[in-house]
Amino acid sequence: MPNQIRTIVKAKTKTLAKGKEITLRKHLNADALFHNMRKGFENIKDTRTGNGKHSLADALMSGFAMFSLKDPSLLQFDNRRSTGPHNLKTIYGIGTIPCDTTMREILDVVDPNTLRPLFKDGFRALQRGKALEQMVFMDGYYLLNFDGTGYFNSKKIFSDACMKKVDSKTGEITYYIHAVGAVLVHPDHKVVIPLCPEMIIKQDGETKNDCERNAIKRLLKKLKKDHPHLKLIINEDSLSSNAPHIRELEKYEHKYILGVKEGDHKFLFNHVDQAVDNGEAVEFDIPDEQKEHITHCFRIVYDAPLNKAHQDCRITFIEYWQHNEKTGKDLRFSWVTNLKVTRENAIQFMRGARARWKIENETFNTLKNQGYHFGHNFGLGKKNLSEVFVMLMMLAFLVDQIMQLCCPLFNAVWKKLRTKQLLWEHVRIHFQAFLIDTMEELYRSILDHKPMPLPKRQ
Repeated sequence: MPNQIRTIVKAKTKTLAKGKEITLRKHLNADALFHNMRKGFENIKDTRTGNGKHSLADALMSGFAMFSLKDPSLLQFDNRRSTGPHNLKTIYGIGTIPCDTTMREILDVVDPNTLRPLFKDGFRALQRGKALEQMVFMDGYYLLNFDGTGYFNSKKIFSDACMKKVDSKTGEITYYIHAVGAVLVHPDHKVVIPLCPEMIIKQDGETKNDCERNAIKRLLKKLKKDHPHLKLIINEDSLSSNAPHIRELEKYEHKYILGVKEGDHKFLFNHVDQAVDNGEAVEFDIPDEQKEHITHCFRIVYDAPLNKAHQDCRITFIEYWQHNEKTGKDLRFSWVTNLKVTRENAIQFMRGARARWKIENETFNTLKNQGYHFGHNFGLGKKNLSEVFVMLMMLAFLVDQIMQLCCPLFNAVWKKLRTKQLLWEHVRIHFQAFLIDTMEELYRSILDHKPMPLPKRQ
């Protein structure tokens, strides 16, 4: 750091929280997870011709470090290369750090599918540490939310991966890229565990735009290959409650919870009304255990036809409304599922179904508004750059979520600083001001730090 003295930080080996020593789990701490990322990057074949100054693993780890540190741009990260590379080398294991232009050139030719194993590595670390068990939702199944989101939109900048939207009146072209996210959620936890996303981009050899439905088809196939024995309940919105998609889910032996709307499924809702009139619907109310003025009301129709065109596609229909005696208003939801829903598990089912919002709030909102800068154009490149950056961002998010779920040191620092924004800010400050060998030292230095009082004015 020019004209400044960088202090070497050697934090205490014993940091206390509420009088208790904080110990780290062997495979579920930042330094272990960063080491695994580095090993995963080293296993990816470098297809470049000739020997470049920077290895592919160094370039990938540099991109990962940028998102891990929540730098808002490549230029901001590039400043670290010249002002203080020591911590990037010691904490993230980077040998040589490429400049922003070189990083873009190297990462642009990386096949995004070669990054998929790193998501599996993080997942396996959770399984090996028995930490994933707390995310089991129902009958040994995990709740997996799918949803699409946009992260790039421009009328001027584009690449071969971009899809096009033409204004019918002006003929103006808008270029855009979307992605389908997949995250394990649980109604009792704020933590979400991201799996490898699927990009909604122009596919090789195709002239038409890609779409969310096709991307989810590809995602389901890849998920089965990556996690062949993982028992999943797929939780999606009402756009997914169609027969072809349900058959796709059943082909991979998944359970599902899909939103359904009366305006889109009049035949189904008429069938439900008839079942109610015939006394064939199961209806019951359950008082809320904590709020006396709230009642949970359920109507279930088993073996119902999804729609008139696909009456052979049989589903269980769940209608739920939350009645509020104070306001006299009802909050209503409807779903179709292949789960066995009864009075005994109806509340649990409802809470899981309503947890679908976690992919929007706890995932996309976090990535776009809480430091990861999902939606900022870090670079489109000519081939795969944009997709590779999204993958690296999601890997950084995965590590952070594992830390939140499993690392008491991370959570102690977060509790001290109260918000994630302040946590990321303090990490960057310590990263820039001190020479640090491990992420554990960095976190402990934040936790042990006691600010000196300012002198009184004379």
